[in-house]
Amino acid sequence: MSTPDAQADDIHIAMSKSWSAFMRYRQSSLRERHALLYEIAAQVEALHDVLIDIAASETHLPHSRLVAEKNRMLFQLRFYADVAQDGSFLDLRIDHAQTHKNPTQPDIRKMNIPLGPVVIFGASNFPFAYSTAGGDTASALMAGCTVVVKAHPAHPKTCQLLADAIQLAVAKTGFPDGVFQQLFGNAHSVGETLVKHPLCKAVGFTGSYTGGKQLFDWANQRPEPIPVFAEMGSVNPVFLFPSKAKQAARQMADMLADSIQLGVGQFCTSPGIIIGIKNDDLDVFREQLAQCASASNPAPMLHEGIYRNFIQNRSEALHQPGVRLLNDMPTNIPEGYASASIACTDARYFLTNPNLHEEVFGPFALLVECRDMEEMLDVARSLKGQLTCSILAEDSELDAYRDLLDEISLHCGRLIINGVPTGVSVCHAMHHGGPYPATTDSRFTAVGPDAIKRFTRPLCFQNWPEHLLPGALQNSNPMNYRRMVKGNWTNPNADA
Repeated sequence: MSTPDAQADDIHIAMSKSWSAFMRYRQSSLRERHALLYEIAAQVEALHDVLIDIAASETHLPHSRLVAEKNRMLFQLRFYADVAQDGSFLDLRIDHAQTHKNPTQPDIRKMNIPLGPVVIFGASNFPFAYSTAGGDTASALMAGCTVVVKAHPAHPKTCQLLADAIQLAVAKTGFPDGVFQQLFGNAHSVGETLVKHPLCKAVGFTGSYTGGKQLFDWANQRPEPIPVFAEMGSVNPVFLFPSKAKQAARQMADMLADSIQLGVGQFCTSPGIIIGIKNDDLDVFREQLAQCASASNPAPMLHEGIYRNFIQNRSEALHQPGVRLLNDMPTNIPEGYASASIACTDARYFLTNPNLHEEVFGPFALLVECRDMEEMLDVARSLKGQLTCSILAEDSELDAYRDLLDEISLHCGRLIINGVPTGVSVCHAMHHGGPYPATTDSRFTAVGPDAIKRFTRPLCFQNWPEHLLPGALQNSNPMNYRRMVKGNWTNPNADA
């Protein structure tokens, strides 16, 4: 499929159209937005196996994975639509005038309102869940923002099919066609022009640190800087405590090997660093992990760019001082295919070499061996921001090493006990984010209903006449939204 780069005029037309549509769409009710997201899901479902077949031809992903991811995409659209109906993301607050105070307090009310047109950059490793009709699009639309997607060049036909489905849903629900648009472009100038366009009010991104940081920098070079919600990957450290290694070394190795190899390691939550204490039990763990990697079958990576970056970054990691490869590598691996690689180093090398802290996106993990728990704490302190950290430990160890747990918690957005980081549930309590450089804003999540909040901002109404207030802030509470009135969360009439 030929997809010529969008030119500056194309981008200006799209952003102007998006802004015009936003001025109407921002006034839509949550019920109307609910209908749109449900219609998008219905139109995507109507594509049936055609969508799966085309995505498989463009991504090398197996049908089973694509079917599961399509179901996740559909669930996200409907889930975000459903959970937003109580108005919680609006964060409605009302403080009535208090004339008995000196000075008097005016009537003050506050709610979250949509930011404006959002530019979303599709991800290469999730053609459904984090792309054209993915979570960023769903949450921006539910927030009341219009959307312009910059399609990922690795799967243009998939992106076009999804864009057509969304635009049909927009038309069927009676919204202007500028509510959703999609542009193509390989050149960096396309992304820069989109981010720097004055009508762009926020950016959503899932991808590499290099890409996300560049978008962040462009956004902050504008006369009016805008928020960039970039999820930029992570090495997702796993801490293996000594008693857990003693009790279940082989079981833990098998579990981690599966996680490292899942999807050929092409997940932002793939475990890339494992930290343990040098002893006989860690030897057992190391040998089992290496055996699992040696037994793994090569599989195709998503596209040439990811493959070449993996080969280069793995080579750089393996050539660092004090690093050795643990497993046997298969010979005659076809071009574009990769198999698991497990490397090992001593903590003293890890602590003095920043290169060993960098993500190798693909089926690669580095085992860091510490002399004792104090050195493991030093390793934890040296970590950059992460999406996840995992702790494999017995209950007694969790109590004994609270200081280490507290330190680890400072470096991640999700802290896992006796599990693996791969697999991000779409639910109310999920937080898929973390301190920089995992994301550009650790306060927000890219998964779960709270993702909607990224694309809103507070607006305070002071001394407004009742009939001019948004319905959500009127005393009658016609939508029966959850609101804070006089400091208490309530649903009934605000005057009760």
